[in-house]
Amino acid sequence: MAKPVYTENELGRRWDRCLADGLIKFAAGVVVGGVSSLMLFKRKKWPVIMGAGFGFGLAYGNCERELNSVMTLRS
Repeated sequence: MAKPVYTENELGRRWDRCLADGLIKFAAGVVVGGVSSLMLFKRKKWPVIMGAGFGFGLAYGNCERELNSVMTLRS
C-alpha cells in the first residue's frame, strides 16, 4: 500500500528545490556576467549585475510555476 503524500511535504520539497535552483541560476548568471565583463567590456560592473538579474528572473519564473502547480485546487 502506498504512503499518502501530504501537500505540506510536497510544498516543502518544492521550496527546497526552488531555493537550490535560485542559488545555482544566480551564481551562474554572476559567473557568465563576470567572464563577459572581463573578456568583452573592460571590467565594467553592469554585465555582472545583468547576469545576476537574468539568473534570478529565470529562477523566479520556475519557482512560480512549480509553486502554482502545487497550490491549485485539485478536483
